Amino acid sequence: MESLAQLEALCDRLYNSQDPAERAHAESTLQCFSTNLDYISQCQLILESSSSPYAQLLASSSLLKQVTNHTLALQLRIDIRNYILSYLASKGQELQAFVIISLIQLLCRITKLGWNDDDRFKEITKEAMKFMSQATVEHFYIGLRILNQLVQEMNQPNPCLSLAHHRKIACFFRDSALLQIFQISLTSLGQLKRDADDRLRQQAMGLALKCLSFDFVGTSQDESSEELGTIQIPSSWKGLLEDMSTINLFFDYYAISKPPLSNQALECLVQLASIRRALFSGETERMKFLSHLLSGTREILRTQQGLSEHVNYHEYCRLLGRLKTNYQLSELISVENYNDWIRLVAEFTIRSFQSWQWASGSVYYLLGLWSRLVSSVPYLKSNFPSLLDAYVPKITEAYITSRFDSVQQAIVQNNLAEDPLDNEEHLQDQLDSLPFLCRFQYERSSAFILQLLDPILQSFTEASRVPNPAEGSRLSIIEGQLTWLVHIIGSIIKIRQNSASSAEVHEVIDGELSARVFQLLQVTDSGSHVQRYGERSKQRLDIALLSFFQHFRKVYVGEHSSKQLYARLSELGVQDNLVALNIIVAKIATDLKCYAQCEDVIQQALNLFQELPTGYMSGKLLLKLDAVNFILANHTREHFSFLDEPSNSRHRTTFYFTIGRLVFMEDSVSRFRTAIAPLQQVFLSLEATPDSAFRSDAVKYTIVGLMRDLRGITMATNSRKTFTPLFDWLYPAHFSVIIRALGHWVDTPEVTTPLLKFMAEFVVNKTQRLTFESSSPNGILLFREISKLLVAYGNGIMALPTPSDIYAYKYKGIWIALVILTRALGGNYVNFGVFELYGDPALADALDVALKMSFSIPLADIAAYRKVARSYYAFFEVLCHHHLSVIVNLDTPTFSHVLGSLEAGLKSLDASISSQCASAVDNMSAYYFTHITLGESPTSPMSINFARHIQERPNIFPQLLKSLFELVLFEECSNQWSISRPILALILINEQAYTDIKIQIIASQVLLYPLVTRPPDSQQKLLLGFEKLMTDVNRTLEPTNREKFTQNLTIFRHDFLAK
Repeated sequence: MESLAQLEALCDRLYNSQDPAERAHAESTLQCFSTNLDYISQCQLILESSSSPYAQLLASSSLLKQVTNHTLALQLRIDIRNYILSYLASKGQELQAFVIISLIQLLCRITKLGWNDDDRFKEITKEAMKFMSQATVEHFYIGLRILNQLVQEMNQPNPCLSLAHHRKIACFFRDSALLQIFQISLTSLGQLKRDADDRLRQQAMGLALKCLSFDFVGTSQDESSEELGTIQIPSSWKGLLEDMSTINLFFDYYAISKPPLSNQALECLVQLASIRRALFSGETERMKFLSHLLSGTREILRTQQGLSEHVNYHEYCRLLGRLKTNYQLSELISVENYNDWIRLVAEFTIRSFQSWQWASGSVYYLLGLWSRLVSSVPYLKSNFPSLLDAYVPKITEAYITSRFDSVQQAIVQNNLAEDPLDNEEHLQDQLDSLPFLCRFQYERSSAFILQLLDPILQSFTEASRVPNPAEGSRLSIIEGQLTWLVHIIGSIIKIRQNSASSAEVHEVIDGELSARVFQLLQVTDSGSHVQRYGERSKQRLDIALLSFFQHFRKVYVGEHSSKQLYARLSELGVQDNLVALNIIVAKIATDLKCYAQCEDVIQQALNLFQELPTGYMSGKLLLKLDAVNFILANHTREHFSFLDEPSNSRHRTTFYFTIGRLVFMEDSVSRFRTAIAPLQQVFLSLEATPDSAFRSDAVKYTIVGLMRDLRGITMATNSRKTFTPLFDWLYPAHFSVIIRALGHWVDTPEVTTPLLKFMAEFVVNKTQRLTFESSSPNGILLFREISKLLVAYGNGIMALPTPSDIYAYKYKGIWIALVILTRALGGNYVNFGVFELYGDPALADALDVALKMSFSIPLADIAAYRKVARSYYAFFEVLCHHHLSVIVNLDTPTFSHVLGSLEAGLKSLDASISSQCASAVDNMSAYYFTHITLGESPTSPMSINFARHIQERPNIFPQLLKSLFELVLFEECSNQWSISRPILALILINEQAYTDIKIQIIASQVLLYPLVTRPPDSQQKLLLGFEKLMTDVNRTLEPTNREKFTQNLTIFRHDFLAK
């Protein structure tokens, strides 16, 4: 930079310019500050000399990147820390807020990374308190801000540290500093209770919340989950939390403040309500704590203080929900003023349900509270009444009534109201809790449901008899109300087996409720209702019916059938579970016919259809049904219009998977031929289509549909007996059509993706289904077709220009093609030696095109797309295991590229990928040691090529060995056994290189890993570990010798990582 002014101008453009090109130029010019270590001193000079906030931001953010991405000398890090503290103390009052935030983030990052390197980093709390002890408000604010950022930094993983290293630092911080920081937050809150500066109070409250939300035991809990139960606060916090002034402080702050301070106070109380039982000195202290919680929440309900604020309301509902999560019903009942508390909570719940539009996101917590309360009643041993009998039925009725009101308002007000039925996540959460309330006093709740349902069902039935009903909105309201009731009845049926009440009584009531649903089913697809399939309210009703049948089937169809329930259903003609199954399948068929353009209904219907054949007996029962046999005989677009809708093409696989499972339930060739007859006609039609018409949209959609159908049927074959008829039908008669289709549509992923996915399913030898007779050439013939397909696709896709969406148009097809070849090579149904013996180029052509496709993808893109990476490394693992000569016979640069990609794969966070790479390296190194190092067959062409590669690239194996040692010793790897397998062979190949690597790793501890939480004797541990590593290990790769080495390595790793 020529001048400071020039730099400030660039910084201003970087952060403020609206011109992307200008911003990009500034970023490129200034990048050196964050990447080049020589510019660290320049960053300090900028902070010292510039008054531009953007230049200051550049300096602080660049230093943050330098500290994070590079290993800096200890003294340099300490100097940066001291300078930032001094800078904030002297100039903090003058700085912009975003500059202060960036500087504090830098300070806390450097503190975390150096926490175990020097005790001066651990004095950060004292340094923050120095700020807070000064007279100015700004210094007090900076001190609190430092502590806030410090706790946050310590609680979240960093990209420069492995998760294990992060947790060690976090644990040391938790044990040595977190309690003091929490005490500072409480003291500050006490001092600031009447302070007018909300900034300070928000920082103090935020600090308390961060302390209470700290990941104490390394579980990385999801704060959105209400199933956490308890938080594992350390025992050293006991005295502070048993002091009732702590909990009262947060209730006081809630009472005197507004959001965001008030809702943060409630969040702190939510955490306090989740404290583990063992923290308290005894039950007396714990019950005293609970008493204060109930007293505080009761007072909020009594005064309604702050509940008009939505964020307060939401957090208060969370607080109520946490009370029952962490405390038993008997404990709640024994608290003084419980009766008043439960009454106020019940009234609050009812009001919340009535205000459904405002409190929709909070209903879940209230339903969860009451469901947990009623679920505890059977285990209640207390002399005090729970009073739940008086309140739960009213709450249940209020909820159902409010859902009815929501339908009315959503339709009448249309855009002014959000329909809760449209929020599937909230709907499912509520239906998980509500049935426990309904079954608590089932007779009363069911009577209320029937009281609402019967007149609505009557109106719906009468509407079906009107040819052209005029009041469409009125019918939509009826359908919406029926949707709610069907969902509620289905959720009640769902938990039948979890109910602790009298079985016979509940089955009778289940029969009454289910009878209404079956009665509704008789009407919903009749009369004028058949004109409403395009209406959203009708679609939601049918989704609810399908959901009900899912639950009904699991509870009352099959071995769980009930005499009491079917006695009631027999009045409607449903005498047993076989009749019920037939009705369910008929409903599925109707929906598949009538809802071609509603994907939600199609998906729900197919999910239910897919579940029906689960279990051998269920499948056998289904084959007796007329509705099932109709589907098996007529699965064409003429009967099921959803097959004719391109948007449903993905669902065809599910449809035909279920059809396939049903067809293969019985060993019947005639049933199979009948089922595939429609697909046979499609093949014949495609064969008769001339090339000139093969690129039409009609042919495209036909091919896509056929491939998805075939994939579904293939997925259903799980044995040689079921796969053989399918193979004999497709080969050789129809494979030419498949390859022809690929040739014509190779540039269209919409066609190639389902085609390749079908082939990937067809060639996988799951459950040994592709096992042919010893005299059969089918395995070889199948691979020849696979080779033709791969060559056609590979040559076609490689000839196309680079597309804008390279994954969709190129990489996706390539990874599926690699999966096809990988499964074929590893399927054990082809004798690959035959191809070379008889001069058949099928294998060589397939491997050649697969390698070309693999090498066309840059390593950076392989790492960026997980599915691409998985298929790439699985392919090379199979090559190294079964066809190593293919890799060895490559030219040296390409061979080196392959091994470089394997080294990159070893470092993948995906354990399956790193394990595949380790297996590939193990096979290669074992071959090299056995055939070249030991010299058993050094004159073979393969060995000569291999030796030449290593001679030209002597660092390949040593670099792999070093990387493997660093992974095993310094990283948290769940697949340690797999990663460690190649190490012995790599050591034996070049023992001198192993000696050099030992020296490098031991010497590099100070330079490479200063940030890791290592004890001072880490180098000594490494030295001893390496000395013992080869104890009792011989110079062979026999299995017993490998196991001994692996045991030694495991002990080495354990001893080194131990504190």
